[in-house]
Amino acid sequence: MPGKRLALFLVLAAGLLVAVAGAAGLALTRHPVAAVYAPAPTLPAPTGPIAAAPQQRSAQVSLPVTLTIPSIGVQTSLIHLGLTADGTLQVPQSTAVAGWYTGSPRPGAIGSAVIAGHIDSRTGPGIFFRLSSLRPGDRVYVRRADGTLAVFRVTAVRQFPKDSFPTSAVYGPVPDPEVRLITCGGTFDPQLGSYLSNTIVYAAETS
Repeated sequence: MPGKRLALFLVLAAGLLVAVAGAAGLALTRHPVAAVYAPAPTLPAPTGPIAAAPQQRSAQVSLPVTLTIPSIGVQTSLIHLGLTADGTLQVPQSTAVAGWYTGSPRPGAIGSAVIAGHIDSRTGPGIFFRLSSLRPGDRVYVRRADGTLAVFRVTAVRQFPKDSFPTSAVYGPVPDPEVRLITCGGTFDPQLGSYLSNTIVYAAETS
C-alpha cells in the first residue's frame, strides 16, 4: 500500500476508535451478561466450495452473506454496516443478526474484515452473546454471494476496556486474510446504559 494511502488508512482507523469505543455499546440491557440461558446448540460446519485466498491485495472477492460459528451455535445473515453521520460505526438494528463493516476488507480478502453484533438486549441474548466462549482453534465460516466459503480459525479471544480499544490491531493492515468479531463485554454499567468493555475475537483464514 503506498505511503499516502497507508497514512490515510491509519487516520481512518484512528477515527474508528470513537466508533467502537463510543458506539460499540452494541446493546442496552437491564440484566448482567452472567444471566443463565440454555446452552447453545452446536451446529454442523457449512459445506460447499472453499475458495483460496487471493494472491494479490487488489484481487476482489465476493460479498459476504452469512456467518456460521458452529461451536457457539451462531448462524446468521450478514447485513452491511457503514458509518453514521457523526462518523461512528453503525450497529445492527436487530440483536438477532451480525453485520460486516463495509469499510473493511471482504472476508477472505487480504486484510482484517470486521464483523460486529450485539451481545444482548432487554429481552434476552443477542447473536454474539456467547462470543467470549470461543477458544483458539474454533472455526468461523463466512459464505459469500458466489457460494464459496471463507474458513477462519480463531487465534485469540481478548477483552479490552472501551477506553483502551486496540484500534490498530483491529482495523490496521495485515498481510493475510483475517477476521475480527466484535461485541460488548465485561461489566454492565446501569447508569451509563452500556457495557464497559469490548470482546474481540481474532481469526485467520485457513483455506
